[in-house]
Amino acid sequence: MTLPNALRGKLRLPVIGAPLFIISHPELVIAQCKAGIVGSFPALNARPLSQLDEWLHEITETLAAHDRAHPESPAAPFAVNQIVHKSNVRLEQDMELAVKWKAPIVITSLGAREDVNIAVHSYGGVTFHDIINVRFAHKAVEKGADGLIAVAAGAGGHAGPFSPFALVQEIREWFDGPLALSGAIANGGSVLAAEAMGADLAYIGSAFIATREARAIEAYKQAIVDGAAEDIVGSSLFTGIFGNYLRPSIVKAGLDPDNLPKGDVKTMNFGSGGGSDAKVWRDIWGSGQGIGAVKAVTPVAELVARLAREYAEAKARICASA
Repeated sequence: MTLPNALRGKLRLPVIGAPLFIISHPELVIAQCKAGIVGSFPALNARPLSQLDEWLHEITETLAAHDRAHPESPAAPFAVNQIVHKSNVRLEQDMELAVKWKAPIVITSLGAREDVNIAVHSYGGVTFHDIINVRFAHKAVEKGADGLIAVAAGAGGHAGPFSPFALVQEIREWFDGPLALSGAIANGGSVLAAEAMGADLAYIGSAFIATREARAIEAYKQAIVDGAAEDIVGSSLFTGIFGNYLRPSIVKAGLDPDNLPKGDVKTMNFGSGGGSDAKVWRDIWGSGQGIGAVKAVTPVAELVARLAREYAEAKARICASA
């Protein structure tokens, strides 16, 4: 198990800040990278397409300036998330911009594409593909993905059905490349636990919603702070794919979180559901089960410092008991 050169020796913590639909934007990504973890954003957050060019320029130049000013603590690399499902009509153009700016890492979702991996490899970039089971993991590697993101039960937004213990164990039986783990990770001890299971990196999303740099409304951030695992509802209604969402947002939309109908994956519906005018992500808020560890809305730097402190404390406890 080894990290690619793009990441080796460049992280304060073995963490990727997950790309958050609507929420992740340059301010959040730059803050994450300066704090020493991989910052990422979905390409589709930049609308119109021309804004993606502007965002990649801003992130690239800002991080380069930071590195010149702070050679003793350079920023971590950033990642762009590409939805490679056939419904994404912007993919080809978005990838042209990722190649233009030589995005260090490209995270692919909802399908594996060999041509995308070849495009990223053409300039020396690295690809990670997120998967929810071993079958999809094999497909991703066969099509040239450098690394995998195992999205386990408890992850925010679109989540997998399997325990992280089972999923990582089965992947590591045949894959020794870079592996990130997603699913209810919101404190430093969980980051260390991900490594102990066999992952190289922890993939953290929901905790970063409750940061000052995140582009989320204050009510959403506060709901993360106030919430706990029991406030997470799993449903396929809103997009046709199973995902985890905050119960209060479902109730506010006029829906019964305990009696949600199933969605149809064939429709890939990213709009409203259940007869409500509420829209997923904007009004129906995604969240993972680990939010009980989030106690306040803080700057990204403060959240990463907490994770680093807890990570070190967890290591010390293990060493002391050995």
